Amino acid sequence: MDVRTLKVPGATLHYEVRGTGQLPGGGTTPHAPRKNPVLLLICGSIYDAAGYAELAGLLADRYTVVTYDRRGNSRSPLDGVPEPQRVEDHVDDASRILREVGGGPAHVFGNSAGAIIALGLAARHPEQVRTVVAHEPPLFTLLPDAQHWRSVVHEVKDVYAESGSAAAMARFGALTSGPEGDAAPDAAPQEAEAGPPQEPDAETLEMFARFQKNADVFFPYELSPFVRAPLDEAALRSSGVRIVLVAGEASAGQPAHRAAHVAADRLGTKAETWPGDHGGFGTEAAAFATRLNALFAPAGG
Repeated sequence: MDVRTLKVPGATLHYEVRGTGQLPGGGTTPHAPRKNPVLLLICGSIYDAAGYAELAGLLADRYTVVTYDRRGNSRSPLDGVPEPQRVEDHVDDASRILREVGGGPAHVFGNSAGAIIALGLAARHPEQVRTVVAHEPPLFTLLPDAQHWRSVVHEVKDVYAESGSAAAMARFGALTSGPEGDAAPDAAPQEAEAGPPQEPDAETLEMFARFQKNADVFFPYELSPFVRAPLDEAALRSSGVRIVLVAGEASAGQPAHRAAHVAADRLGTKAETWPGDHGGFGTEAAAFATRLNALFAPAGG
């Protein structure tokens, strides 16, 4: 894995590249350089590039896999004090990373807020994108009960202001839970894994410490702008980019699951159902890798 940084307006982005420059069979040659197709994995809120480590590792034999910490989160500090985030800035960050890596147009997978960014990338920079897989984008404005979700967001932000991120996380999970169970906002997939308790190593402890700090960005600065984000139907329909909306098998009834289906309908397609819940890319990484490989293969993957 190659760890890099990229200075962008207002922030410095931490990003990671796996699988660069491999030829079929694993060889390389300076006389005929070649890169695998680029695959950009875009994080949702709270977690960072570490949340994609297993999935990226499973895909790095076929793709140049790029992951990154979004601006203001973890190892991608803002230049100044935190302020309400603009989705457009996050879209431009993804575009700049793709330009820096080269080898496009790229395949793109985004989860939750990352799915909104991925859709924005296809709408604003279609020349950089082959395929977008948008996993449960929280496009709450598309829902018939959008006013209810605006009220939920205000309530959760009030809880954060009064009692902090842990209380806000619990409240948001309770308010967005569907008949299938809880739905914590963009929870890191490692948090949902079952199994006997184990003493976390230093790297894992550091990762979860980053996630905890990211909650102090999510609730006051990211939550409102992202759930208010529109779906640019006209730009996406005319982009030429293949758009695949995905909903989790275990998250039926939850707002991001519902939004995936509504967005697909708006774009004249049907949402696919993949294993797991809102964090299924982590808990079901092998199944997601298989699905992504199947989707990308016809486009040259």
